Amino acid sequence: MSKERDDTLASRISRALAERIISGALPPGERLRQDHVAEEFGASHVPVREAFRRLEAQGLAVSEPRRGVRVAAFDLKEVREVAEMRAALEVLALRHAIPHLTPAILDRAEAATAAADSSRDVRSWEAANRAFHRLILEPCAMPRLLAAIDDLHAASARFLFSAWRSSWEARTDHDHRAILAALRHGRGEEAAAILERHVGWIGRTPVKTSGGEIREAFSIIG
Repeated sequence: MSKERDDTLASRISRALAERIISGALPPGERLRQDHVAEEFGASHVPVREAFRRLEAQGLAVSEPRRGVRVAAFDLKEVREVAEMRAALEVLALRHAIPHLTPAILDRAEAATAAADSSRDVRSWEAANRAFHRLILEPCAMPRLLAAIDDLHAASARFLFSAWRSSWEARTDHDHRAILAALRHGRGEEAAAILERHVGWIGRTPVKTSGGEIREAFSIIG
């Protein structure tokens, strides 16, 4: 019973910390202190260590000798890797999903795109954008593939929130509408080609660091 409780607590802790890391509340390089986390969640060190291991497995934390566990940093190379993986896996999922896409599903995806276009902050845009992708891909009925894509979307969200913490520019997603138009008219390969290009595009924006310096941040705007 104690092991089950520790597993449940570890899941709750890892989910909470993952959300903070993805949202940018815990910035890259921030140390995750075992004692502080255990105190916050009223837990022993056992579930906290397990939570840290789960964050490491997700690529959200790193364990460094003599420095403890820290929030993982990322660079342009990692952003490119996620973009390329998303492009490959989402196209695979879409090709399997196309025979099962209905007008009702495409209508819901169009509504998600409209919600994204009207978003005035990055978090609501990301949620609507993720909903669009999930709606057109989920009918592939391949749970392992969808789980891998979900993990990549979480990484994309982290890049996005890091780059757009303080400002967001409303935008119209012409690619989403082109994908929907191709799907509605039975042009599956055209939709797949647009999707591949869409998620592979990396944007950049200047961001002021806590030290007042300006650096370029990279994100996947798709």
